Amino acid sequence: MVKHTLFLLLFFIIIGLRAQNTFSVQGVVKDNESKMVLTNVSVFLEGEDTMMVTNVSGKFSLSFSNKGEYILQISSGEYTIKRIPVILEDKNIDLGDIFLIRDITLEKSINLITITDDELLDEEVNSNALALLQSTKDVFLNRAAFDFGQAFFRVRGYDSQYGEVYLNSLPMNKLYDGRPQWNNWGGLNDVIRNQQYSNGLTASEVTFGGILGNTNIDLRPSKLRAGTRLSSSISNRTYSGRLMATYNSGVEKEKFAYIISGSRRWAKQGYINGTLYDSYSLYGTMEYFLNDKNSFSATAIVASNRRGRSSAITEEVFKLKGNKYNPYWGYQDGKIRNSRERHIREPLFLLNYHHESEKFRLNAGLAYQTGQYTRSRLGYFNAPNPDPTYYRYLPSFYLNSPIGANFESAIEAKNGFLSQPQLDWEKLYAANTSIGQNGEAAYVLYDDVTKDDQLTARMTSNLELNAHFKLDMGLTYRSLNSRNYAQIFDLLGAEYHNDIDVFSETKNDLFSALNKNNGDIFNYNYNVKGNEIDGFIQLNTEFKSLRSFISGRYTIVDYQREGLFKNERFINNSLGNSDKIRFSNWAFKSGASYSITGRHWVAANAAYINKAPVLQNVFINPRESNESVPNIQNEKITSIDANYFLRLPKLTGRLTGFYTRFQNTTDVNFFFVDSGLGSDFVQEVLTDLDKLHLGVELGLEYQLSSAVKLSLVGSVAKHLYASDPFVTINFDTAGAREDLIDISGTKFLGQSKIKGYKLAQGPQKAMAAGIEYRDPKYWWVAMTANYLANNYANISTITRTQSFLIDPETQVRFPDAADENVQQLLKQKSLDDFYLLNLVGGKSWLKNGKYVSVFASVNNVFDTSFRTGGYEQSRNGNFGQLKQDNLSGSPSFAPKYWYGFGRTYFLNFAFSF
Repeated sequence: MVKHTLFLLLFFIIIGLRAQNTFSVQGVVKDNESKMVLTNVSVFLEGEDTMMVTNVSGKFSLSFSNKGEYILQISSGEYTIKRIPVILEDKNIDLGDIFLIRDITLEKSINLITITDDELLDEEVNSNALALLQSTKDVFLNRAAFDFGQAFFRVRGYDSQYGEVYLNSLPMNKLYDGRPQWNNWGGLNDVIRNQQYSNGLTASEVTFGGILGNTNIDLRPSKLRAGTRLSSSISNRTYSGRLMATYNSGVEKEKFAYIISGSRRWAKQGYINGTLYDSYSLYGTMEYFLNDKNSFSATAIVASNRRGRSSAITEEVFKLKGNKYNPYWGYQDGKIRNSRERHIREPLFLLNYHHESEKFRLNAGLAYQTGQYTRSRLGYFNAPNPDPTYYRYLPSFYLNSPIGANFESAIEAKNGFLSQPQLDWEKLYAANTSIGQNGEAAYVLYDDVTKDDQLTARMTSNLELNAHFKLDMGLTYRSLNSRNYAQIFDLLGAEYHNDIDVFSETKNDLFSALNKNNGDIFNYNYNVKGNEIDGFIQLNTEFKSLRSFISGRYTIVDYQREGLFKNERFINNSLGNSDKIRFSNWAFKSGASYSITGRHWVAANAAYINKAPVLQNVFINPRESNESVPNIQNEKITSIDANYFLRLPKLTGRLTGFYTRFQNTTDVNFFFVDSGLGSDFVQEVLTDLDKLHLGVELGLEYQLSSAVKLSLVGSVAKHLYASDPFVTINFDTAGAREDLIDISGTKFLGQSKIKGYKLAQGPQKAMAAGIEYRDPKYWWVAMTANYLANNYANISTITRTQSFLIDPETQVRFPDAADENVQQLLKQKSLDDFYLLNLVGGKSWLKNGKYVSVFASVNNVFDTSFRTGGYEQSRNGNFGQLKQDNLSGSPSFAPKYWYGFGRTYFLNFAFSF
C-alpha cells in the first residue's frame, strides 16, 4: 500500500513538471481620479486559484493554460471590484491601462465592527462570529454580517470558537473558551481593514482552519494606504460618540514604514438604559525592510474597554418596562451607577519576520499578551436580594402562590416595582451602616478578575513546488497562565466583609484572615495553566479545470489548575496543583473544485476533526476545587459542504449545502435548582452531547445597470440536539447531612431526553432582499428588507432527566406526571418571527487629493420589537413545582430573553489625505 501511494505521488509530480504551453493576461492598474499606478492590487481569474498582485509599476502578468470564457477580477481594499470578461485562447492578451474607481461604500465595511460587534460581544452572547466577515465580498456573508447580525444570527449556527482569527498570522482565539476577543483591538478599524478571509472548510495559506473559516488580519504598514485619516461618529447604539485618528507613513526610502492610530469611544448610556461605555485604543507598528524580500515588523496594541452590562429579562418584566429596561443600575448622588460593569484591558505585543520570494514565503512571529478582564457584581450576605427583578418582588410571585392567587398583593408588587424599578444604592449603604451590622458588610460590590499572561510563537511557510503543486505548513506553540480571583471593589459604607460561605458557614480560605477590606482578595483564588502545540501541513494541487487540497493537523494540549486558597468545603482538593489534563488529537480535511466553464464551477469540502475541549469545560468547579470532568473526551466534528458558483458578467451567486455533526461535546453549567432529589446550588456537567447542523445558503447579486444592483440571499437550516447526553450534578457537602442531595457531593441523573430539540444558535431561517444605487456623482444609498425566523431559547437539560418526575416530598413519581402532561409542559416554542428594514448610504468628495466622506445607517426603521435569544431557567427542577409556576400564565421562573435594539442610527464623518 505504501509503495503504491509513493508511486502515485511520484507520478503526479512528474506530470506536474512537464512543460505546457502557457500564455498570459497583462495590464497596468491605475487610480481613476489621480491616474497614479496602484500597487499590491489582487488580480485573478474567477474560479481559478492562481492570484498575483501588481508590482511597483502597477503592472501584472497572469499566466494561464486553460481556454474558455472567464471573468478577470481586479480588486484592492479601497476600490470597487473590477470584473472584466475575457476569452482565453492560444495567445497573450494585453488589456492596457485599467482604471479602478474608489469604493464609495467603503465606510460600510470599515464600520462593520462598530455597528455589530460592539453590540454583540458581551459575556452572555460573545459566541457570535459575525465580525469575522468584515472583509468578505460574498453577498450572503455580507448580508449575514451587516443585516442579520442585529438578530444574533450565526452563520451555519456555529459558535465563534469554530472560526479562527489571526493578527499577522498569530492566533488570537483564547485558550479559555476558544473564542477571539475582538475588544483587544476594538476601535482600530483603520488598521485592521486588510483582512484575508477563508470561508468554511476551504483551504487557507495560514492555518488548517476552523469549520466556520478563518480571518488573517495583516497589520503591516506597507499593505495599507499611506496617509492620514480622521473620523468622527455619533450613534445611539452602544456608544454615543467616537473619534479616530490614523497616520501611515508609507514606505520611506525603501527601508521602513510605520503606523500610529488611536480612538476614543464613549456614552453615558447606550440604547439599553444604564449601559455606560468608556473605551480608548492606541496602536503603533513599525516595519523595517532588510531588502525587497525580507522584513521585520513590531506592533503594540493597548485597548481598554469599560462598559455597563445589561440583563436578560422575563416576558413579565418586559411587559412592565419595555426592551430598554436594565435592572443592573440605579442612581447614586444623581448619577447612573451600574453594578455589572465589564472592563477589558489586555495589551498585546507582536514581533514578526516576513520573507517573500517568487516561490517561497515564510512568516515567523512572537506574541505576548498580558492584562486583565474584570466583571463587577453585587454580593449579598444574610441580606435580601438587591435585584429589583428578584422573583419575590414581582406580581407573578403572588399570582403563583401554592395557597392560591393573591391579587391584592400582586397589584401592590406591580406598583412597587414600577415606582422603584432600579437598583437602590442608598438602601444598600443604609443596610451596611446600620447599627445591627456592627461594621460588617451585608452588601459588597466586587470584581471577578482574570489576569492572563500568554506567550505565542508561530511559524508558517508557503512553498510553490511547481506550477501544479504548492505546500503550506505551520507550527504553533502557546502557553497561558491565568490568575483568577474575586476582589472587593467597594464595601458600600461597611468597615469589613466576613469571608465565609453564608449557606454552610464555612471559610473560603482556612489560611487567611476572615475580615476583608477594600482591595482584598476573597471568596476564591486560583491559577489555571494551559499549553498547546499545533502543527499543520497542506498540499494544494491545480490541473487545468480541477483544483484540490488535502490538509492535516496534529495538536497536543494540557491544562492544570493551581488552587491558592484552601477551601473548607473542599479541604482535600482545593489547595495546590491538580493533575495535568492532557489531550492529543488529529484532524483532516480535503476539498476539490471543478470549473465546468470559466463562469460556472462546483466545489466540495469535507473534514473530520478531533478537538480538545476548551479549558472552560474541563474543571467542574474551578473557583473552589481541582476536580475535573471524569473521563472527559475529545470533541469529534464531521463536516461536509457542496457548492455551486455562478460568475456571469451581470449575475453572480453561490449555492451551498452543508452538514456538520458534533459528537462527544462537554458542557458545564452553574445554577440553583429545586430538583426532585433536593435543592442546592449545583454544577451541571453534560457529557456525550451531540449536535447536528444542516442547511442551505443562497446568495445572488445582479447588476441591473451601471448604477443599480439587486441582491437576494437566504439561509434555511436545522440546528438540533442529536443525542440524549448524560447529566451529572455536583455540589458541596458542607451543609447538614439531611439537607444534602447526596453525601458524596455528586449525583448521576442519567440521560436528558433532549434529542430533536432545537439549539439556541440564532435564527435558523434568514432571508433578505436588497437594492443599492450608486450615483456617478459619488453618493450611494441601499435598502435591505430582512425576514428572520425559527429562533429558540436555550433549554434546561436537568428538567429533561428522570429526576424531574420525582416528588421531592415522597421520592416517587408525581401521579399526574403522565408523558403527555410532561411533554406539554416542556414543549419548546420558537421565538417570534419578525421583519427588519435597514437603510444605509453615503457621499464622498475628492478635492485636491483630499478625500471627505459621510456614512449613515438606520437599522430597524420601523422600530420592531423582537427577541434575539434567551434561556429557560432551571430553578423549577421538578414537575410539580414547574406546573404550579405555570398555572397563572405568568410564571415566576419563566424563560429570560434578550431583546434586540429598536430603531437606531449611526453617522460617520471621515477625512483622508
